Amino acid sequence: METKDQKQQIDQYNKNPNSNYYDSEEVEAVSPWKDAFRQLKKSPLAITGFFIILFFIMLGAFAPIISPYDFAETNPVNRLQGSSAEHWLGTDHLGRDILTRIAYGARISLMVGFFAVTGALIFGTILGIVSGYYGRWVDMLISRIFDILLAFPSILLAIAVVAILGASLQNALIAIAIINIPIFGRIVRSKVISLREEEYIMAARAQGMKRGRILVHHILPNSLAPIIVQATLGFGTAILEAAALGFLGLGAQPPTPEWGKMLADSRAFIQLAPWTLIYPGVSIMLVVLGFNLIGDGLRDALDPKMKN
Repeated sequence: METKDQKQQIDQYNKNPNSNYYDSEEVEAVSPWKDAFRQLKKSPLAITGFFIILFFIMLGAFAPIISPYDFAETNPVNRLQGSSAEHWLGTDHLGRDILTRIAYGARISLMVGFFAVTGALIFGTILGIVSGYYGRWVDMLISRIFDILLAFPSILLAIAVVAILGASLQNALIAIAIINIPIFGRIVRSKVISLREEEYIMAARAQGMKRGRILVHHILPNSLAPIIVQATLGFGTAILEAAALGFLGLGAQPPTPEWGKMLADSRAFIQLAPWTLIYPGVSIMLVVLGFNLIGDGLRDALDPKMKN
């Protein structure tokens, strides 16, 4: 049933259809990022992923407080012991506390994921913007470089890079960043190609705005959504690749507690002490799952077609 105020608004509109009877009301402009954040908070899977990642961040940050042991401390007397009051997750083949090594390993994995994705994002975004905006021979050259890098399986390319640079955690990080550059580059390139012919970009050109300013103030801000989604998903991929390199002995070197290296060191004891593989393996699975859940939630929140 219509209220008195609603009838007055309808009568006012009928008398003057060109008038806006909402003039008396203040309409709040909603930022698309705030709207996406609200959509993200409604996703139970994204919230679950957030708490999984938060748990491992806290685990790594408070590793010295959580465990009284040093991650490199060996105790052959207590080797391959199961869960106990002294060692909640048991010990490995050298008597080292598994919980301690998983907690410190969380630092390593998250650090590798952050720096590798950040490096790939920066260089991939720059190359993608230049390729998509300038086109012609610049686009052809950069696109062929991307195609060459993507032609190799990612883990094989990472192994080749580490073999050239030498086996270490830093070189593994560089290798992971390199193999992810074309992924970000192609995403940004396709977005820039679709944006450069938009009316507001053509209007900016007509007003004499320089190319650099157009790229920074118009192209880049409107390309952020797919970059953010890919960066979130790339965290999980980078952690998996770091674990694979560590498993092959090309990543972190002993006694650094890297999860992939922990799996490699414990594979000979899979029947005698399966917990030495289960706990680091589950840790890798949960971190990758957490980032994938957040990435899926961000994709849905930033995609206008997915909004109600």
